[in-house]
Amino acid sequence: MIEFITGVLAGAVLAFACFRYAAARGSRLQAVIPTDENEKRLLGLVENTKDVIYYFELQPKWRYCYAYPPFEQMFGEEKGKLVYDHPEMAFERVHPDDREMLLKKLRGEVDYNLPIIYRMAMGNEAARKGEYTLFEEYTTPVYKDGELVALQGILRDITEKHELQKQLEYRISHDTLTGLYNRDYFEKWKETYDKTDDTAVALVVIDLDNLKIVNDTKGHRTGDTLIKAAAEFMKAYSSDMVQAARIGGDEFAFMIADLGREELEEWLQSLVRDLSFYNEGRDIPLELSVGFAFSEVSIGRMETLYAEADRRMYEDKHRRKGGAASCEF
Repeated sequence: MIEFITGVLAGAVLAFACFRYAAARGSRLQAVIPTDENEKRLLGLVENTKDVIYYFELQPKWRYCYAYPPFEQMFGEEKGKLVYDHPEMAFERVHPDDREMLLKKLRGEVDYNLPIIYRMAMGNEAARKGEYTLFEEYTTPVYKDGELVALQGILRDITEKHELQKQLEYRISHDTLTGLYNRDYFEKWKETYDKTDDTAVALVVIDLDNLKIVNDTKGHRTGDTLIKAAAEFMKAYSSDMVQAARIGGDEFAFMIADLGREELEEWLQSLVRDLSFYNEGRDIPLELSVGFAFSEVSIGRMETLYAEADRRMYEDKHRRKGGAASCEF
């Protein structure tokens, strides 16, 4: 609703602006000089917004009929004046990965009912440093005799909103103490591969055996330090296909997809071997019990796989004698 109202207001101003330009071709393209109080109020209402507003003609040639804030603020006085009649210059400020999507917008190859998200460098300094502002654009096509002849758009800076959203998503999916994924993420990951994504998967369940005795004898602050040490050790073995999670107080897991059994076994053997080296000379070693389960297919198998890895972890717990894990495959 907000976008609709703003769009109506912007459309009114842009129509007014282009009408004035048509009547005064010799004036600067971005200059709008209201002649009565209604025009002043209408223009002021939109130009006091923090949004970016433009009207872009596609016929008879590409050109910006109106832009606010003016391009002079984005490109500098001299270059800014040229952008109106040479709109390709504006594309220099768009992130390279987003330019093709904007060209599709100009060709009418997008759904104008949906917002368009892209990055643009605002100002010469930002362009020089490669710093981009994230925009959400709502675009209204203008047709004449069935032909797309112009676009009017409203761009909203959503950089801060996007960062806040990323922070919120991170907090929802990550363990506060360790920075690893949390139990909720672990359960959603299992559900995804159990119901929709069918591929080779593995689960590695790990228990931090000496956490309770450390908490009881040295205090929970030292116990937290031990938990974080275990997390840092596991992060070293994480990748795009291998994700680590803390799924309980002293329980961790690796979620692994799209790796073959041989690769997984080599990876796990490396982890177990390096754990022995890691513990050498440490006052409080990481005493880990490890259980491993693998399946060539995932759909309908994830709960069974988790139960198998968990069972093997407890078997390893009873079998262990030293600080290093002795996981069997």
